[in-house]
Amino acid sequence: MLRKIRVVDLSLEIKQGEGVMGARIQYTSHKDSVPGMVRSFPGIKPEDLPDGLGWAAEEVTLSTHSGTHLDSPYHYSPTTEGRRSPTIDEMPLEWAFGDGVVLDMRHKKPGEVISVADVQAALTKMRYTLKPLDIVLVMTGCDKLWDTPKYGTDYAGMGRDATVWLADQGVKLVGTDAPGWDRPFRDAAREFRETGNRKVIWEGHYAGIEREYYQMEKLANLDKLPPYGFKVYCFPIKIQKASAAWVRPVAVVEE
Repeated sequence: MLRKIRVVDLSLEIKQGEGVMGARIQYTSHKDSVPGMVRSFPGIKPEDLPDGLGWAAEEVTLSTHSGTHLDSPYHYSPTTEGRRSPTIDEMPLEWAFGDGVVLDMRHKKPGEVISVADVQAALTKMRYTLKPLDIVLVMTGCDKLWDTPKYGTDYAGMGRDATVWLADQGVKLVGTDAPGWDRPFRDAAREFRETGNRKVIWEGHYAGIEREYYQMEKLANLDKLPPYGFKVYCFPIKIQKASAAWVRPVAVVEE
């Protein structure tokens, strides 16, 4: 008997835009490419091509942190756990697929820090105990703000303690549907100005200095998944010595 499965795309598209929210894309149409195609095949003429048309192609300029991507420990610091941080091409591929778990944090307000207690409460509610190499996905609901000005500012973020706690459970790969693992920069900066506490600066990411872990950002469609009982596949593009790489993560759910 064939198994019935559902495949859920967990990625956002890479599109024209500024900074790490987008890319510069130069599109070459079937008509535009005809001169280049004629040069590539000496002796042919445009009329020798089907309908006088060539190939379509694109040139893309973007950051490794544009679109849905996967960060390596090298992004957070040159060292992790007292040794050299691995770059994205050094990620153990066995960590890039496994059992997925969704932590629903949509009740957290924009700018709030997600704590250990928040994570533990979510797991208790879903009656699930984390195991080593589970892939933990944090659902803030921010992906619903994609293509709006609020996408970059209105979401909760993971704190240092919660990130370390997940790593201590044997979790090596995490992800969020927000543009960053931490809360928005403006909120951390405001707290720093008020308190002078340096520990609030990029605290979720800097947890990677203490624990080796990888993270995905700009995920989508986590609300289409059950809390657990599905598989995640998220192999990053192999970019030599890079801090991050683009990824097309999918979840496979058995119906």
